[in-house]
Amino acid sequence: MLILFGLTYFSTSNRLPNGTSKDGFSFFGQTIKYPTTASFLETKKASKSNLKALDSLVNNIEALVDTEDDIKADNKKKFVPKIPNLSKIDTSKIERISYPSHKEEFISHLKAQLTAPKSRIIHYGDSQIEGDRMSSYIRNKLQNLYGGNGPGFTPVSQVYENISAVVTTSENWTRHAAFDPSKKRYDHKKYGAYTTFSRFTPYFEFIADSVNLDTIALVKASISVKPSTKTYTNMRQFTTIGFHYGNSQLPVSIKVFSNGALIKEGHLISDGNYHDYNIKLAEPATELVFELEGKMSPDVYGLTLDGEAGIQLDNVAMRGASGTVFAGLNSENFSQMYSKLDPKVLIFQYGGNAVPYVKDSLEVSQYVGYLKNHINWVRRKTKDASIIFIGPSDMTTTENGALRTYPLLPYLNNLLREMCYNNDIAYWSTYKAMGGENAMEHWVDQKLAGSDYTHFTLSGTKIISELFFLSLYMDLTQN
Repeated sequence: MLILFGLTYFSTSNRLPNGTSKDGFSFFGQTIKYPTTASFLETKKASKSNLKALDSLVNNIEALVDTEDDIKADNKKKFVPKIPNLSKIDTSKIERISYPSHKEEFISHLKAQLTAPKSRIIHYGDSQIEGDRMSSYIRNKLQNLYGGNGPGFTPVSQVYENISAVVTTSENWTRHAAFDPSKKRYDHKKYGAYTTFSRFTPYFEFIADSVNLDTIALVKASISVKPSTKTYTNMRQFTTIGFHYGNSQLPVSIKVFSNGALIKEGHLISDGNYHDYNIKLAEPATELVFELEGKMSPDVYGLTLDGEAGIQLDNVAMRGASGTVFAGLNSENFSQMYSKLDPKVLIFQYGGNAVPYVKDSLEVSQYVGYLKNHINWVRRKTKDASIIFIGPSDMTTTENGALRTYPLLPYLNNLLREMCYNNDIAYWSTYKAMGGENAMEHWVDQKLAGSDYTHFTLSGTKIISELFFLSLYMDLTQN
């Protein structure tokens, strides 16, 4: 043991380009990882005073977290905004949203967008919002404040559980995502505003002459949509349904059933462009069924399940993505869909998937530059939409055997904030809201984050979503 300890005197701490240090010593041209004397004897623990101070805020915020008892049960009743009670919260501890230099003008425009007769919000993000986890909470809060019903966008082919709608399809549907590196990217690049589409037949590139048509059999497909019992009551009530499709080359018939009764039928438009087959219901349905039949499937971008007015918030989760997929999509197709959807607010939530892979500050700067270009590409398709960026959470790695925040994450957080400030984008730091450096370990200890030290648990998701909403709410009400 003394010999092993003695070897620590020969080890040195080497700083790596990404900001971490690696203990070890050289031996015949190879670096042998080994603790230094200082790191071996280290007993200093990272300060958690800022995290302990945050605990009191989190405990109070837990009382504000939505439950089924907090939400309106009948959309026919006169809507009354549900105002959060901030009397028991020390609002000075809440991480506030950072705005460009014209803060008051930005907030005024954002409030006008949110209070429009119809206000569609599209929430793009990575796996932190997968399954409608953060979006559903924010949607419910905004619908309680400004009105609205329905869960918004849902894809046809489900690859993960969506807590806000139950979608069941026939087995011949396949999913194709622009951000999925494991699948072939189609040359037409027409993935739509939601960056994915589903099909019930393979995609064929051919000239549709009589010989080709005769050799292709008719194919039937179905989609069943039911309200979810796992989400808030006002999201279970939707009366305006959009069936979004495009790239349709051959005739496809469609029938729509509500609670077993046929309510609409016809044919999809086969001109290759984006279209919305819209359905209006007099009463919310307990089940909608779409039956399609054709020789060649269109690209079905998904369904939107909304109310007549108020907040309509779409969750667009991209597992593994870093937010740099948009500018590679077909511009005309994307613009056609945005013209119909007319989003008033865009929320982007990215950065976490880049954190483990950036090697130095230069790569961080390059990534933020790419991200800026993609956000601005999307912005140009809107009619002056307000844009909010939610930054990455704290993420933990090991450094010489100890859990530490990824060294370049604070720099990424600062650079994202600066980029947003210079590009008319509001920025909210999840990293800071959690407590800053080395906060993730504390959130895991409190069972608010998972053992991967990256993703929030269900309870943690509600807490971080409430922190974001309260920051937004205080700005909208000028508190």
